Amino acid sequence: MNSKNPFFKNKAFNSVTDTPYEEIHDNHSVVIDYNNTMTVSGTINKSFTLLLLLVAGASITWYMVATGNNPIFLTIGGAIVGLILVVITAFKPQSAPYLAPGYAIFEGLFIGGISAIFEMKFPDIVIQAVGATFVTFMVCLALYKFQIVKVTEQFRSVVIASTLAIATFYLISWLLTLFTSFQPFHYGNSLMSIGFSVFVIIIAAMNLFLDFDNIEKGAQSRLPKYMEWFGAMGLMITLVWLYVEFLRLLSKLNRK
Repeated sequence: MNSKNPFFKNKAFNSVTDTPYEEIHDNHSVVIDYNNTMTVSGTINKSFTLLLLLVAGASITWYMVATGNNPIFLTIGGAIVGLILVVITAFKPQSAPYLAPGYAIFEGLFIGGISAIFEMKFPDIVIQAVGATFVTFMVCLALYKFQIVKVTEQFRSVVIASTLAIATFYLISWLLTLFTSFQPFHYGNSLMSIGFSVFVIIIAAMNLFLDFDNIEKGAQSRLPKYMEWFGAMGLMITLVWLYVEFLRLLSKLNRK
């Protein structure tokens, strides 16, 4: 049950059991019955909750830009705190019910800030990116639901390898721009740059299939109830990535 998402690579998603889940607390075991285990519907509900919190956070920095204030510190701070919460939750899934809402709010600060900046440069780009993200999500969900796309081990391997390659490329490019005058090709709006953005969006969308599969199997494995927050948070990470990549692509297409 691998994914580019650090959440779905966590060992907590690898427990498969046909009996009530058992945990150890303070040197004694606690049995969790079937009514207190992860479900797909529960994960969906929590995903909507996180989405609402993300939008609420985004509205803060968006409003600051609209009123002439500079939200740079909130935007950067939101990204940093959001990343920290992701790392903590990845290592301690039990904290997901408490940290996932915080992640959504702080990530919303980041998303709202960059969205407002893009909107100022390219009017109507945000609604286009939101629409593209929503349509992509629904199409991928339908393809998975009706088993048109099946998540096999080979499929996982290709998606994970491609995602890691993209992450490595982004990291190296960022470091080079910090310490040298090098400008990566994907910063411009050349055909190669646009093609690269399309490729990244495809890989991000393919990660949604892995996320759907991991959530479904987590429910089938009767993992603890807190894994619903864990799964919802992981899915939100993929959607944020997809949205940001759509912003980048649309900005390239709108440059003169």
